[in-house]
Amino acid sequence: MPNKRTAPDFMLIIATILLLTIGLIMVYSASSIWANYKFADSFFFAKRQLLFAGIGIVAMLFIMNIDYWLWKKWAKPLLLICFVLLIVVLVPGIGMERNGSRSWIGVGAFSIQPSEFMKLAMIAFLAKFLSEHQKFITTVKKGIVPSLSIVFLAFGFIMLQPDLGTGTVMVGTCVVMIFAAGARLAHFAFLGLLGLGGFVGLVLSAPYRIARITSFLDPWQDPLNSGFQIIQSLYAIGPGGLLGLGLGESKQKYFYLPEPQTDFIFAILAEELGFIGGCFILLLFSFLLWRGIKIALTAPDLFGSFLAVGIISMIAIQVMINIGVVIGLMPVTGITLPLLSYGGSSLTLMLMAIGVLLNISRHAR
Repeated sequence: MPNKRTAPDFMLIIATILLLTIGLIMVYSASSIWANYKFADSFFFAKRQLLFAGIGIVAMLFIMNIDYWLWKKWAKPLLLICFVLLIVVLVPGIGMERNGSRSWIGVGAFSIQPSEFMKLAMIAFLAKFLSEHQKFITTVKKGIVPSLSIVFLAFGFIMLQPDLGTGTVMVGTCVVMIFAAGARLAHFAFLGLLGLGGFVGLVLSAPYRIARITSFLDPWQDPLNSGFQIIQSLYAIGPGGLLGLGLGESKQKYFYLPEPQTDFIFAILAEELGFIGGCFILLLFSFLLWRGIKIALTAPDLFGSFLAVGIISMIAIQVMINIGVVIGLMPVTGITLPLLSYGGSSLTLMLMAIGVLLNISRHAR
């Protein structure tokens, strides 16, 4: 059991609130035109995001005051619940389909995305497993295979939706955790080759994924279809220049860049706030990740350390993939930008995860 609690990491709280506040402003700026056209209310998406931000902050503060070792106790039940939800979401009439993916369960006027919560449940379960079996992590039979088998089972269910982006983030996060636990590099090289082969197979199995890869290599081959989003994203970033066009002055949000308040919100931010604004966001994320790494290094036990590593890895991977897509360095994947993009499940999950980090910081050595 952890030692006596102290004050949480206030620098982490400040970075989180800053990113969340900027996200709320940018969600309104990016979505106001589309929301006014579709719902006759320019604040439609902003109000919903504010609601989820409020729920997320309450959850963060609540979790911040719950000793993190309880996540170890409840890791298996939480994982089981998430597996059940991943099955339920596939049932026609229950699961909601958007953009070709059945990833949401409707709850009244809102919806939840079970795969988002699976990421946190998997981090807690894997942190428990690694803390209890670290001495076996250098072996394949007792370390690598048991730890990854449950991960790839969850990945398989997520791919039935299908949601390659969320599945990739979850698997990448778990691989970082296993590496941090002391797994051998030779095993990772072998797993890397298997993973690459599996990734190629997944891409080749779906024509729309092949289109995303080809449009990533040359979006101008199909500028009105598979290459449309990335071209419009670059059209947003380019004119932003050093200082941007000014808050609220984006041109691409006028029905050029589809749903700019979600995965491509960084493009609107770069257009309105420029290179300086984009760099400020990256600095805030870097600061948040640094505080998380510090918490992982000073955690009083292995479980707390692995739990912190998993949460920080999840955030870092999502940031890298999202911004990589927006600036044309990666194929389109449908990954949200943590704390900034519109999305209730993603935002709530991220604030809950930061709440766990804050509690670990309260027990830090």
